[in-house]
Amino acid sequence: MKRSSRPPVLEPRPSPRRRALSEEERELWETVAKQVKPLRKQRAAKPLAVSRSEPLPAPVPRPASSHRPIVAAPAPRAAKPAVPPLSPLGKRERTKLSRGRSEIEARLDLHGMTQTRAHRALTGFLHRAHHDGLTFVLIITGKGRSGGESGVLRRQVPEWLSLPEFRTFVVGFETAHIGHGGEGALYVRIRRARG
Repeated sequence: MKRSSRPPVLEPRPSPRRRALSEEERELWETVAKQVKPLRKQRAAKPLAVSRSEPLPAPVPRPASSHRPIVAAPAPRAAKPAVPPLSPLGKRERTKLSRGRSEIEARLDLHGMTQTRAHRALTGFLHRAHHDGLTFVLIITGKGRSGGESGVLRRQVPEWLSLPEFRTFVVGFETAHIGHGGEGALYVRIRRARG
């Protein structure tokens, strides 16, 4: 007898009988349904009223290998504040620093450094100052060339201090008093270490 080259025709399996949801399953379904948001805005449609007497559709059966219960997703956590904002030094603090009543606890001189080297030095310096619990430090950038053009580091360092990577160390900064370098230096207030 010759075998047929056609594959055998499989008959569809009868669908399993739907069962009613338990009270716990219904509450879980309602909790999950409240958290769902539509992907796109649709035209305003009349909301469907779901009565408790109507059974909800049965859940889709899972493969036999995954018999874990369905658990509602936890409520989303409040997002952590991204980065602490910068706040300028107060007039009183600036005056105390300029008159020597508040101590400048450390200095970093970036004169003659390339941007890459200066950035690395600034990062390490601020990290140590933060770790050591210092409050005020002085960053000396230099004024730049004498031809009226401001220096690269003089422009760049304030931009770096405003970046998120430095905000964990820096509360705020301002141009220093003429006695500490004027426009070629910055007073920097260090953020207190937690713990």
